[in-house]
Amino acid sequence: MFAAPPVIKTEVFARVPENLRKSGTPSNWIDNQPGLTHTHSFLEGPSFDLDGNLYCVDIAHGRIFKVSNEGVFDVVTEYDGWPNGLKIDKHGQIFIADYKHGIMKLDPKTGRVEAVLERYRAERFKGVNDLVFASNGDMYFTDQGLSGLHDPTGRVFRYRESGALDCILDNVPSPNGLVLSRDETSLYLAVTRANAVWRVPFMPDGGVAKVGLYVQMTGGSGPDGMALDNEGGLAVAHVGFGVVWHFCPRGEPRARIESCEGMLTTNMAYGGADNRDLFITESETGTILRAKLDVPGREMYSHI
Repeated sequence: MFAAPPVIKTEVFARVPENLRKSGTPSNWIDNQPGLTHTHSFLEGPSFDLDGNLYCVDIAHGRIFKVSNEGVFDVVTEYDGWPNGLKIDKHGQIFIADYKHGIMKLDPKTGRVEAVLERYRAERFKGVNDLVFASNGDMYFTDQGLSGLHDPTGRVFRYRESGALDCILDNVPSPNGLVLSRDETSLYLAVTRANAVWRVPFMPDGGVAKVGLYVQMTGGSGPDGMALDNEGGLAVAHVGFGVVWHFCPRGEPRARIESCEGMLTTNMAYGGADNRDLFITESETGTILRAKLDVPGREMYSHI
């Protein structure tokens, strides 16, 4: 048994202002989420661009927000979609995992959102959830849909810079957040309905083998978004539990980061002057929380 990890408190960094809250506005996405009742917003996908600007999404109402260093929300775009994850590649391009449409790209100057990937071969995706980039430009993303223990058919894809699209896993009960290991020889995958994080090792040819259980969690709804620190430790948002767990590279709990607001801690991104601040989306109350950690987050493109 592990000793209880130390507790790290969070503070509210930013809150969706009242004039941007859409309480009572219909949302087909919310209507199809079991147990979800609030409709003002649903924050997810926090990511910093190359200039240090924080972006995040509102799945419920198809909005992309840009949040200033002072915590002020600005609507970059609002469109007919369900943006779930957001990541920025090494060239500064903003990509969206849109549950309704597939993989999209955002032009932050015009607010235009255009499709990058809508299908795998001839079929539409189940409902893409999150994405991450490798140092060589390859994109990995999850296709979750409504999969779960009753239907373990969620998928993980790799979209190579060459344009090739490979399905590397097709048996996952609700694949969600994902990050690459420090040396990029494996993928960590949040499997929400199994309340677990899987480790997915890569073979030399790019395939996978010996996929295993890395962390088994209990309670809440399961792991959601994740982020890697500079030592290879893993931060995991435990949605429904109101906590982000910080694991050391061995998979031992290093810290329990507690929400000072609601229970829907969905995702996170490292930022701040020394990259030691963890910015966490809390979707129940429409807030972005901040916690100070001892170990800085991994620099996404420090090798370039």
